[in-house]
Amino acid sequence: MTSSQNNAATPSILVALFKYKAWANDELLTSLLQLEDVGQKDDRHMAIRILNHTYVVDQIFRAQLLGESHSFAATNTPETPMLAALAAAIAVSDAWFVQYVSRLNAAELSQMLKFKFTDGDAGTMTREEILHHLITHGGYHRGAAGRILVQHGTAPPRDVFSGFLHKTDPARREA
Repeated sequence: MTSSQNNAATPSILVALFKYKAWANDELLTSLLQLEDVGQKDDRHMAIRILNHTYVVDQIFRAQLLGESHSFAATNTPETPMLAALAAAIAVSDAWFVQYVSRLNAAELSQMLKFKFTDGDAGTMTREEILHHLITHGGYHRGAAGRILVQHGTAPPRDVFSGFLHKTDPARREA
């Protein structure tokens, strides 16, 4: 690899995937606000717990990416945040990740990082592997939370990358 390739900006697909993650999180969190009825309280709580887990994992790996420590003893918090507070925290986190991946170069993406999982086990992943993990991890759990909406007769948002691309760039529909 030449030094110019080594210093190239982050591939646009990684930036696009984190923008998609932010969009999909916002769409789902907005939909969850519809689960207000008393009969839906337990399911709404479960959906919030699921999404709080993804937020916590994002924060744990954010610390690993920065070489910092974090304060989490597990991959979820003992308390369940209010949905509005969680949505705001996720929006800030998602914006941070979009900016973060936008500044990385190929050498930084391929850097191996050593860390400890919350269960104490050692881990080693490249920066890029961590970032891809966060994308797939979030999608998996958004699907689980979206399933709760379906159980209550609410169609979940279309959480697909192609939908994001066409909604955010309508000119793609003209082809």
